[in-house]
Amino acid sequence: MRHCGSVALGGLLLAFTTPAMASCQDPPKARVDWTGCHKPQLMLGNDDLTGAVFAKASLNGTDFTGTKLAEAKFAEAELGFVKFAGADLSGADFTKAVAWRANFTKAKLEKANFTTAQTSRSLFVQALLAGANFTKSEVNRSDFSGADMSKAELARANFTNAKLAGVKFEDSNLGRARLNSLDLSGVQLSGAHLFRTQLRGTNLSAAVGLNQGQLDIACGGPDTKLPAGLSPPKSWPCADEDE
Repeated sequence: MRHCGSVALGGLLLAFTTPAMASCQDPPKARVDWTGCHKPQLMLGNDDLTGAVFAKASLNGTDFTGTKLAEAKFAEAELGFVKFAGADLSGADFTKAVAWRANFTKAKLEKANFTTAQTSRSLFVQALLAGANFTKSEVNRSDFSGADMSKAELARANFTNAKLAGVKFEDSNLGRARLNSLDLSGVQLSGAHLFRTQLRGTNLSAAVGLNQGQLDIACGGPDTKLPAGLSPPKSWPCADEDE
């Protein structure tokens, strides 16, 4: 009887565990579910992985260059040194993902969610990040320290409580982006488009490359700290806008 019970229990456990394990062996395709799978250093360039689920997966070193990844789920995934260059990541979820030194050059990231993500020293050169969300949770916050976002499209991007130490925004479009209450010391803003960029409470005193013309079209307030030689425009504070 004990033997039969063990067999039955084993069969029951197998019934529950086999599908989850088997999903890691599924071939790469649209809406594939690799939740928690260990898939490092794969070559998936130009594949169609629309809606795929990579939550908590280990994908370090994987090449997604030019891949279709719209609405893909990367929540809590390990993405170190991953190549997303030219990929379509529209609406992708990177919540709590660790994407250290990932390459997002020319990627489409409209409305992507980077809440509490860690993307230190990643490349976002000429990436399309319009409407992306970088807000924090109660504990962690998005970390873009040292990221290169030169020439990136960041219109209406929300950087509330993000960590931006050493970020390069040179020639990027930050129109209507939310940078309120951030410390932008050392951040490169040369040539950045700041039309109605939200800067209330922001510390710009040690920002690099900022000029008066940029401030004149931005939206700060009396608590915005400016570099020496620059003055708050008469238009400040701007009227609040809807997101």
